Amino acid sequence: MIFSSMSKANVRRHDFLEKHRSVKEKDQKPATSVLSKHLKKIYPIGLQRSTSSLSLSSLSLSLSQNSNDSSITDSTTPLEQRISLALSLISPLRERREFVPIVRSVQHQQQQQQEQQQQSQDHGGGEPRRCNWVTKNSDKVYISFHDEQWGVPVYDDNQLFELLALSGMLMDYNWTEILKRKELYREAFSGFDPEIVAKMGDKEINEISSNKAIMLAESRVRCIIDNAKCILKIVREHGSFSSFMWGYVNYKPTINKCKHPRNVPLRTPKAEAISRDLLKRGFRFVGPVIVYSFMQAAGLTIDHLVDCFRYSECVGLAERPWRHI
Repeated sequence: MIFSSMSKANVRRHDFLEKHRSVKEKDQKPATSVLSKHLKKIYPIGLQRSTSSLSLSSLSLSLSQNSNDSSITDSTTPLEQRISLALSLISPLRERREFVPIVRSVQHQQQQQQEQQQQSQDHGGGEPRRCNWVTKNSDKVYISFHDEQWGVPVYDDNQLFELLALSGMLMDYNWTEILKRKELYREAFSGFDPEIVAKMGDKEINEISSNKAIMLAESRVRCIIDNAKCILKIVREHGSFSSFMWGYVNYKPTINKCKHPRNVPLRTPKAEAISRDLLKRGFRFVGPVIVYSFMQAAGLTIDHLVDCFRYSECVGLAERPWRHI
């Protein structure tokens, strides 16, 4: 009787232990699944049973290094909360790391823009940046010619004749010496009016060539007079000297993009073609180099360096419709 009562008690105890064990396993299973689910996000390669405790300790170490929050390593905090908090700390960290290169890239672009703006001015006193062949030691008359006339499209017959005559003088003088006597040349050749110059005789030729201030040899004076006669022939054929000259470039200036003085040519195939045609028509002192200098001065070609402040201004003038009347 006593044995049977003890047996029944053992059976009830065994059933109770079995139920308690099954309930405990059920309670532990979701936690394990949740842990595996979140750990896979951090360690995509997966966790082996044999290294699960090591991986979890490694995770706790890395989180403790990335945060001072004691709740992460607190054993009393539920496991799901610890994992969620860990993931929330990791995500912003990644976003910050991805944002740093973007900020540096923007700062680099702003720095380049500031450097380009500074390069547009010289280091001395805020002077505009000019072509490299214009220096601080250049004469004021030459700087004025560069800043106001050189490269500006010219459509007036008298002005074109003047620039062609001045360019021809480059065989003997430089631009500074020529520009200093420009007003004397204008007075001597009646404003470079082709009709008046073409009628000059020996008397006028002797007066001009004997003027020591002008410093033109008799052959140079006769050359200018002969060219004036050739211009009048062109005017009768084409209506104007301007229309004839601009026709070589299709009535639109050639825009070059030279960065250095060495890139600026002394002569071009176009200048050579114009030179040959002018020589056939009786012009004198119109070689390819002189013709190209004339084209630069008269704005038939834009040869300001790209970083010169006059480049964009002359390009803007060059891109307008042909304005010859």
